[in-house]
Amino acid sequence: MTARIEKAVTSGTFSLDGGTWDVDNNVWLIGDDTEVIVIDAPHDAATIIEAVEGRTVKAVVLTHGHNDHINAARELAAAVSAPVWFPPEDRMLWDAVYDTAPEHDLVDGTEFTIGGVTMLAMHTPGHSPGSTCLYVPELGTVFSGDTLFHGGPGATGRSYSSFDTIIESIRTRLLTLPFETVVHTGHGDSTVIGEEAPHLDDWIARGH
Repeated sequence: MTARIEKAVTSGTFSLDGGTWDVDNNVWLIGDDTEVIVIDAPHDAATIIEAVEGRTVKAVVLTHGHNDHINAARELAAAVSAPVWFPPEDRMLWDAVYDTAPEHDLVDGTEFTIGGVTMLAMHTPGHSPGSTCLYVPELGTVFSGDTLFHGGPGATGRSYSSFDTIIESIRTRLLTLPFETVVHTGHGDSTVIGEEAPHLDDWIARGH
């Protein structure tokens, strides 16, 4: 097993429901010295390409369809000759940004092999209908997109989102992972399942 995880950060804006916010996004790369998978493609393709360091990109995998996670996807994919994998339930969000379809549907159970490890797609709707986490058991890691952060669930007070649904996704898909599993998030600091699990009832009480 030679796989390792790397991180780049890009900055730009997120727009939905008539509002626009400045955001910093995490871009995660998993791979080895020769090939890599890129998780999310926000804002700045050049920064992501620099992080790739000339390796073969097997896939650009998008955790969900909000524009701050996909707005560099086509430029990135073209530059590195890689296919885009995208959750079909978020197609309306994709279509708001792009005129052409993504190459592949990212669905629950989709598997990717990279650097001697397997990455498994876990459909975790709530933040958006197609939100998907990517679990790498051999590395004790899950890439959570905007489903789970350090301190609670992703935002659900916008179109196509549901607080009850995200809580159910976190409860049944993420908090059932080993407590030592590292959670690499779409924004901000990483966390650990065991640090977040005791707070589930607090999040429910807090609501949106």
